[in-house]
Amino acid sequence: MLKVALLCPYPLGEAPSQRFRFEQYLPYLEHQGIEVKVYPFLNQNGWKIFYAHGKPLKKIVHLLFGCLMRMGHLFKLRNADFVFIHREAAPLGPPVFEWLIAKVLRKRIVYDFDDAIWLPNFSPQHRNVHRLKAYWKVKHMIRWSYKVSVGNQFLADFARRYNSNVLVVPTTIDPALHRAEADKSSGGPWIIGWTGTHTTVHYLMPLVPVLEQLAQEIPFVFRVISNEPPAFDVPNLEFIPWKKATEIDDLAKFSVGVMPLSEDDWTKGKCGFKALQYMALGIPTIASKVGVNPEIIEHGVNGFLANSPQEWLACLRQLYHESERSRFIGHAAAETVHKRYSVAANRDLYLNLFEL
Repeated sequence: MLKVALLCPYPLGEAPSQRFRFEQYLPYLEHQGIEVKVYPFLNQNGWKIFYAHGKPLKKIVHLLFGCLMRMGHLFKLRNADFVFIHREAAPLGPPVFEWLIAKVLRKRIVYDFDDAIWLPNFSPQHRNVHRLKAYWKVKHMIRWSYKVSVGNQFLADFARRYNSNVLVVPTTIDPALHRAEADKSSGGPWIIGWTGTHTTVHYLMPLVPVLEQLAQEIPFVFRVISNEPPAFDVPNLEFIPWKKATEIDDLAKFSVGVMPLSEDDWTKGKCGFKALQYMALGIPTIASKVGVNPEIIEHGVNGFLANSPQEWLACLRQLYHESERSRFIGHAAAETVHKRYSVAANRDLYLNLFEL
């Protein structure tokens, strides 16, 4: 039996990057006779505290505890055929653990990432310590890896500067878990929806004047599902706290899902996860024409791409006034996810990561 040790930052079932990069594949790997043992850096309490505001002493304690746990994990890697590392073995500091795994234990590393993590990007509560993340370590981790798994071609182009054995494995959705029926009855409000964390809510700001204009023309609710409400005024805002238990049902109520982004190297590294979540539920989706989004969305066929305020307004107006076309777009979106971005469509590609 092939043995894989999986090192990740967070506990299972919590972080989207983990849930949709590797957690969905764990049952399939097990079914294929691959034994996977998962070793998170943070425990459940550390996960809750690490991204909360304040509590610096508790964060330091959990970081130190995580490092001690990670040292202990190294002794459990002896019999592993592969060591799969998602993003990094530790959230701060140089790649000490990765160096030990590659150069001392001499293990085959499969390194996986789904953001441009070599670029400085940090949440406000970590602005004073973000330099400790040692962004430079990413290129070394890529060099030391047996294989590299990335979420899109932009990330692959960077990784191939340091390693020729790079696979593009898209971030995927399991349609079996996205089965809620959207409630879009004529008696309910028309809902423009967005979901994400407080660290990405700033991408909504360019959409504010668009929504202000739209509010003068048609009735709608702008629903934000997040861990915190926006810190700026959004027309017709309705905030719903994100909960894992109700995530799919809450999303399914959207009449249209939006994914605005700025255009820079960080967003070019994004893997279209929000759009894929909306689309898997048959929700017509409008996304910025940035990064991987034009690969996922064919404009006017399975969704819409928009950059300027005028384009956003035109797309929203069309989806509101043309309900039949809106339904057609939603069906085509769901079909796209099933055929190209589902777990079933990519599981054999995923299995290739663990071929000798």
